[in-house]
Order: sequence, then C-alpha cells, then structure tokens
Amino acid sequence: MTNTAEATEHLAPARLKDIPGESGLPFFGNTLKMLKDPETYGNAMIEKYGKVHRSNVFFRDVVNLIGPEANEFVLMDKGKNFSSEKGWAAYLERLFPRGLMLLDFDEHRAHRHVMGAAFKTGPMKGYLERLNAAIPEGIDAWGEKGSFEFYPAIKELSLNLASTVFLGIDPKAEGAQINKALTDMVSAAVGLVRVPIPGSLMAKGVKGRKFMVNFLTKLIPERRNSDSSDLFTRLCQAEDEEGNTFTDQEIVDHMIFLWMAAHDTITSSLSTLVYELGRNRDWQEKLRTEIKELGLNHEEMPYELLNKMPLTEYAIKEALRMNPPVPATPRMTVREVEFGGHRIPKGTMVSISTVATHRSEETWPDPKTFDPMRFSPEGGVRERHRFAWIPFSGGAHMCIGLHFAYMQIKVIMAQLLPKYDIVLPEGYTTEFQIIPLFKPKDGLPITLKAID
Repeated sequence: MTNTAEATEHLAPARLKDIPGESGLPFFGNTLKMLKDPETYGNAMIEKYGKVHRSNVFFRDVVNLIGPEANEFVLMDKGKNFSSEKGWAAYLERLFPRGLMLLDFDEHRAHRHVMGAAFKTGPMKGYLERLNAAIPEGIDAWGEKGSFEFYPAIKELSLNLASTVFLGIDPKAEGAQINKALTDMVSAAVGLVRVPIPGSLMAKGVKGRKFMVNFLTKLIPERRNSDSSDLFTRLCQAEDEEGNTFTDQEIVDHMIFLWMAAHDTITSSLSTLVYELGRNRDWQEKLRTEIKELGLNHEEMPYELLNKMPLTEYAIKEALRMNPPVPATPRMTVREVEFGGHRIPKGTMVSISTVATHRSEETWPDPKTFDPMRFSPEGGVRERHRFAWIPFSGGAHMCIGLHFAYMQIKVIMAQLLPKYDIVLPEGYTTEFQIIPLFKPKDGLPITLKAID
C-alpha cells in the first residue's frame, strides 16, 4: 500500500471504472437501495466486490474503503490526501458550513487550537456543574411518567442540556424552535432533493439554519464580555497564545455544528445503551453497583470520580460499537492515491464505514452480542487494531467533544441507575434506523421502576 502521489506519477491517470463496483440505476444510482437497508446493501457490495469498491449514491460516484486499515489510511491521512471539507460538503455545506468538520489541514488545525480552550479541564468542570444541576430534574420527570418512549425523552433532555450547558439559556424559552431547527437541518443532510425547493427537506433545513444563525448572532456581543461558564461564552472569548479569536460568523458556525453534534449523537448513544441495559440485566446491575460504590447518595458527580467508572465506560464504548451514531465518514481525494492495490483518481469521493467495521466478525467475534468487556485489558483492547473502533472519527479530526460526551452520559447513568430499574416490554426487540443517525424506529418504549 502507498499513499504517495510520486508512486503513480509514471503511470497513466487512474480511472474510476478500473475499481470494481457498479453504478446502479440511471440518475438515482444505488441511493434507493442504500436508503432502504444500508447495512444489507453495504454487506452485499463488500461480498460481491471486496473491501475496496465503487458505487454511486446521492448522485455521485463513491469509492468505499472498508476495515480498520482503511480507516487508519484515511483518518490519519499522513500524506494530506483527503479533504474533509469537500467530503462533507455534499451533505452539510448548506446546513453546517464552516463547522470544524468542514475545514481542512492548516485552517482546521488553527480553528481547533483556538476552540480547544473551551474543552480544557477548567471549562469542563464548569459544564459538569451545569449537568449536575439540570439532569436530576429531567430524570425525576421520567420516573413520574413510569412508562414512556425513551428516544423522544432523551432527545428532549439532551436538547435542554445543550441549551443549558452550551448556551446558558433557559431551554423552555425557545426549546421547541431550536429542536425543530436542528432536527430539520439533520434530516435535510441526507434528503434526496439537494436544493431548497419549497416543501422539501432541504428547504426546511435551510430555514432551520437561518433561525439558528439569527438566534445566536444576537447573543454574541453580550457574551464577549460575560463571566458565564457556558460553552457559547467560552467560544466567544476563546483565544490562542497569540491572541487569535473567532469572528462572529465563525462563532455561529462552530456553535451550530457543536450543538447539533452533542445533541443528536448523545441522544443516539444513550438510546442504544439504555436498550442494551434493558436487555442485559446483569450488566445493568453491574453498572448500578459500580455507581453506588462511588458513594454519591444521589449527590452531584465530582469531576475527580468520572474516571472511577470503568465498567460504565466499557458499556458506553460497546453501545457506540454496536450502533455508532454517525454510520460513515466521507472524504474527497485532493490527489491520486493508492490503497489495497487500487488507484483512486484525484477529486474522488471516498467513504469509510464505521458500521461495517464495528460489526465485522473478523474483528469483533459475535458482533451482535452486547459485551462491554471487549474494551477491558483482558478483553483484548490493547491487541485490537486501534482503528477498529472509530465512533469519534480519528486523526486530526478526532471529535473535540468526546470527553464531554462521556461526561454527560456518565452523569445521566449515575443519576438514573441507582434510582430506577430499566425494564423493557416482555419479549421486546427494536430495529434501529441507520441514516442519517442511529435511532430506534419505534421510539424505544421502556418502564422505569423505582428502586427502594
């Protein structure tokens, strides 16, 4: 394998048609097949054409690179061969322009460096204080309901937490509009209609972005001089060692993207975790015992104890393995590259599949079984390929908020499990929608039973 342009300079230009695969139907390509059942479609393509294959989805040719080695090749990108901006632009440019994922190379590194100030230990402790204050009320409301659909409930709670922790605002004030705007933007990202024709998902998504831009822009002048501990204020005031700061537009772009990412990915992750804890009652009890041994007695979670929950962290990681919130990662080649004996032309969309990697029997024996101990030292975590598990991406574009995600999920579990037993309906199973983000198709009905 090589990722150098020099290795192919003496050859004729690479051709997409030389890569095994198929283009599918006229105009639609394989889009309809993929949207109907992404996993079955993806597995069939791998079986037929191999781990490097060509397809056509969302009206463009794509080369799919499958497996841990492919993930490492693309995400580490040692030769700066792949553009994240151009890869994601086809899906997100109208909706989340200039978010951190839509920046490349030196510009991405500069923005990430400034943004990193908002995710250091001091600010993170401030976010934890807000989580500790807001989460118990939400969980108590669940307990009063008793039986309810978990997905919409955690979606509402995570939105409220994002409003409180990220913006420092009362979520009841504009929560419904914010929720609709973000939901419409995410749905539009994979809509078949890619222009904002009235009535289309894209039109609704563009309208949602306009609302978010106006809403946030009005708040910036006040936050630049505020002493608030929320993330939005931190971004308004963030600067690097040389005094570089974000413009108003950059703050808005980054904030919308971070808000969406935190809200939807945590909603997805917690839905899988709660479902599996309901199905695997032994693991529910293991986590409950671990949390009780922290000695919190329903008190606030101290920052220092977040790393004292190894079994909880293993369970979170296993939920992310089974249903990674973002199913695939696109990039575009900025020069010709070679991988797995195939030459890929410059300007080609490539995609790595988190789902295919996380559910591969080659890497994860019995992949449909919930087994958090896969992530323990005795479970082989140190021997496994480091890019066999990539729910937070990797390399330069590793999710900047991954520690915040762990923190929020741990605090929710620490408040939920000692108080309530998670019970699923008798004989119940659910199916998860994969695109655009993982979610239970039926809303995930559960019952919370108070623990004496």
